[in-house]
Formats: sequence, structure tokens, C-alpha cells
Amino acid sequence: MTPMQQTALITGASSGIGRALAQEFASHGYDLVLVARTAAALEEVAQAVGQDGGADKSRPTRVQVIAADLSRSGSARDLVEQLNREAIRVDVLVNNAGFGLQGEFADLPIDQQANMIQLNVVTLTELTRLLLPAMLTRQSGGVLNVASTAAFQAGPLMAVYYATKAYVLSLTEAIAEEVAGRGVKVTCLCPGPTSTQFAQRAGMTDTNLFKGNNAMGVEQVAREAFDGWTNEKVVIIPGASNRFGALVVRLAPRALVRRSVKRLNSRTAP
Repeated sequence: MTPMQQTALITGASSGIGRALAQEFASHGYDLVLVARTAAALEEVAQAVGQDGGADKSRPTRVQVIAADLSRSGSARDLVEQLNREAIRVDVLVNNAGFGLQGEFADLPIDQQANMIQLNVVTLTELTRLLLPAMLTRQSGGVLNVASTAAFQAGPLMAVYYATKAYVLSLTEAIAEEVAGRGVKVTCLCPGPTSTQFAQRAGMTDTNLFKGNNAMGVEQVAREAFDGWTNEKVVIIPGASNRFGALVVRLAPRALVRRSVKRLNSRTAP
């Protein structure tokens, strides 16, 4: 049970890591505000979380769903205004919403790449900036931003996606240092390949990265994320192989890393 009843707002909560994080926070006594584009999918998650119950079985987890397209400019301010109108206090912000696209930068539609930047970078930044000050005033709560192991290197054939995740990692580390010692936990989660709908949406299920059976389960990722955030880790990389990979790319020549990542993101034989 949390010291005081607290609420976690989770974006991209209708499936995958976001859904698993909703279940993880609920299991530790948090109430939830779940945000994604599709109301029906959110309602299904809310029902499942409510049935599972939270840490305190005598009090059902309170779950509110908000259908919103966070890839739209101004969506972060609209969401926060709605929270204020409904007097919903957000104690923990989980910026999980995001997507990627596979293909050459010069070929992918510019509007889709711009939407990716809006969702992965701009909305995440705005929500963090709008909700963090109240957490600092209360000296409690925090932010969990979801990046990726893509954040540690350039990503040919997914250039914009990798760049957005590098931004998320850099931003989160900087904010964590700024607020250190002020009662607020700020963490960046950097999962590797995970069993979600990400690969399907990105159009890369048949790439070398996802052909193997090396994807982690969402429950394990969510569990390591919550435990790491609770213990005030600034960067969390779930899975020993992912941690090893993140270390290797820091030590290897950058040109070699670029070529290796291009092969992973390609559909040709490695």
C-alpha cells in the first residue's frame, strides 16, 4: 500500500508495456488514470485491472480512462486541463506512449515521422513539464519515462525513432540530476525487444531484430521498471543481454555500431 493513496497516470496504457505497467502500479496500491487513443481498449484494461484488484483487496483500484490522441499538437495541455477540471491529482507520470517506423528516412512519409516526434518527444516533454512542479512542491511522486535500448546508438532504417529515444534518455537523466534530493524519483526505462504490438505497427516483424525469439515479456519489463523506479534508479535496462548490448555499443567504434544496427533493422540476411 502506498503511504497515502496516490494516482499514477500512464500513457499508451491500452496494450503492451503500458498495460503491464498499469497492472504493476495497481498491484502496489496506486489508483490509475489510463490514457490512449482507443476508449474501448482502455475500458477493457480498466476492467481487467479492477478485477485483479490492488494491493489492498478491501478497496478496489480506482481507474479512470481518458481517450486522447497524444500525437496531436496541444494534446498534453488539453489532458492536463481536463485533469485540473476533474480535480485529479497525478502523483506519478508514466510517459509510455510512443511508436516507431521501419524504413529509410528519405522514403518514410514526413507526416508520420513528424507525428512520431510529436508523440515520443514533444508530448512527453510537455506532460513532464506541466506535472513535475506540483510533485516537487509536494516532495513526492515522480516520473517514469519509457525510452528504449535504441537510445544508446544511431538507428539506420529507424533513424527518427532512435533519435527520439536518445532525446528521452538524455532529458530524463538531466531532470533526475536537477531534482535529486527533493523527494521526487525520475527514471528512464530502456527496454530492448519486447513482446508487444510495437513491431507490427513499426512494420518490422520480419526484420532481423524481431525474427528471433529474444523478446522479453511485458510483465518482466514492468516489474523491473517499477522496482527500479521505486529504488530511485535513474536508468533501467531490463534483461542481462540488453544491459550487455548497451555496454558494448558504448565501447565499440561508432561506424561498426551503425552498420550492425542497420543489419538488425533490415529484412536481409544478417
